[in-house]
Amino acid sequence: MNESPQLSFITLCFRLETKANRSSSLWSWWPSWRPTSMSLLKTTESKILACIKNDLWARFVTLANQDRIWTLSLTNKGTPKSAEQAPKTPLVMVHGFGGGVGLWIRNLDALSRSRTVYAFDLLGFGRSSRPSFPSDAAKAEEQFVDSIEQWRQAVGLENMILLGHSLGGYLATSYAIQHPSRVSHLILVDPWGFPERGKPETQQSEDQSAEAVKRPTIPRWAKAIVSILSLFNPLAVIRAAGPWGPGLVNRFRPDFKRKFEDLFNDDTMTQYIYHCNAQTPSGEIGFRAMSETLGWAKRPMLQRVHLLPPSMPVTMLYGARSWVDSSSGDRVAEIRGKAHTKVLLVEDASHHVYADQPDDFNRVVENICKSVD
Repeated sequence: MNESPQLSFITLCFRLETKANRSSSLWSWWPSWRPTSMSLLKTTESKILACIKNDLWARFVTLANQDRIWTLSLTNKGTPKSAEQAPKTPLVMVHGFGGGVGLWIRNLDALSRSRTVYAFDLLGFGRSSRPSFPSDAAKAEEQFVDSIEQWRQAVGLENMILLGHSLGGYLATSYAIQHPSRVSHLILVDPWGFPERGKPETQQSEDQSAEAVKRPTIPRWAKAIVSILSLFNPLAVIRAAGPWGPGLVNRFRPDFKRKFEDLFNDDTMTQYIYHCNAQTPSGEIGFRAMSETLGWAKRPMLQRVHLLPPSMPVTMLYGARSWVDSSSGDRVAEIRGKAHTKVLLVEDASHHVYADQPDDFNRVVENICKSVD
């Protein structure tokens, strides 16, 4: 069967990036063909962070292995504190795949009113260092988790309320399993990588199935594209498209512009997404090592959540319209038994709950933080 023109273009783009990665001398023009740089990412991010009203400290935190993690810390110095009052447990926010600290712009001020909030770019993403990642799923996951622990040590946090979105939720759970004494409460927002592939996440009764909304069958052309995408880094098409890359992001992710349109009346947010992901691939290579076709995790987290200590409270927050099925959260609650596990749905929110319904998201997270101290 002959490839369609669309598939031929995608295949050509990916082959070009693969060759560019393998031969730096012959393909030295490749990075310059992409209208991006770390400087442009910094400029776009600075425009986003200018919206913050609380006290902001943005800097690189150098790890023991010399990798650098781009970090924001926010405090509200206007809040009076007594000399005897112990500092509150900080909230640490971990973004998802392809994201960065700028995506929390609707949440940082609200959540830092009564405690310090930290947000950082995951290793291999945003403005953080972009080292090589192993192709083994367990080793790639461990590199991410170890960087979070090194970051915690470098910043000097004894414990934290740890919040992770999507991929960040998967990594936050892995971190909490390995370093339970450091996590006061684990908040998972539409977490990726929990269900096992091939096993249905819901078992509906015959009565329920008649009322259930049927999901459309994936067309053949989409399956063909997915089969090609699985051979390459997930975001390679953005880089391979060169000067057309920003337009692709605007075309295929117009929702990011809509989510923040009251803050920016231009392409600031889609430009931010583009510059975050048009750099040399690193974290996405680690993600690819951890994932299978169609985004399933090679090491599903449902197989390990029983390792979380029963004393650790866990809250799982899902968008009611998200592609991530909240029944994974129900399964976590079943596995953990009597341990404190709460599953919440946010109405009219998709995968990016924090941006779709920021007021509801901030209120839920703030209440969780107050329950800690």
